[in-house]
Amino acid sequence: MFKSHEGKPVPSVTFRIRKDHDWASVTTEQMFKGRTVVVFSLPGAFTPTCSSTHLPRYNELADTFFANGVDEIVCVSVNDPFVMAEWGADQEADKVTLIPDGNGVFTDGMGMLVDKSDLGFGKRSWRYAMLVKDGVVVKQFIEPDKAGDPFEVSDADTMLDFINPKAKKPDQVAILTKPGCPFCAKAKALLTEMGMRYNEIPLGNANRSQVVRAITGQGTVPQVFINGQHIGGSEALEAWAGRRNKAA
Repeated sequence: MFKSHEGKPVPSVTFRIRKDHDWASVTTEQMFKGRTVVVFSLPGAFTPTCSSTHLPRYNELADTFFANGVDEIVCVSVNDPFVMAEWGADQEADKVTLIPDGNGVFTDGMGMLVDKSDLGFGKRSWRYAMLVKDGVVVKQFIEPDKAGDPFEVSDADTMLDFINPKAKKPDQVAILTKPGCPFCAKAKALLTEMGMRYNEIPLGNANRSQVVRAITGQGTVPQVFINGQHIGGSEALEAWAGRRNKAA
């Protein structure tokens, strides 16, 4: 069973990092003194859960964290600086600071260093997240001590809900489009006007109508999805926006 570090200061450590293609150092005092920082730690860069969910969601919710009093979001992993730098670039995680704990000193000081030699990983971090204020751990979410790589409580949503259960999270928006489609352009302009960041999925001509029909039951684009709900085409989006404005 892992022991909570709540109420205790974080370990005093100097991290070696890569900055502007050169070596640099950053201390825990520089990172935490007089600041509110969210830290999440994971087993390794480029690993499945870390890359598909853990890091991306913290990056996605970063602006909401910042709006609720968090100064910085830090991801710590027992990896070398080159690997962490490349992973951050690959993930386009520009709102999260990736810190390599290459020798595992910080992780060991947190009591979270585990042996994953059975996977060929050697010593790595157990998965956890914590809220640190002025160098002291205020809250810590530690994954349950069981086989495998549990991912149940150290996620970004759990942390944000602790900081502010009423925090407004960004809408999840996706739009299926085709090049040169005026209705697609109209729908995208409306989404932008509403301040909704969207993920565009452009479809080529080959089998486009079959793909759209398979996903939506309709054969034309655009097709808009918001927070898991299929809104429909540009006219349906306009109607949805009108209802949204009336309810606001």
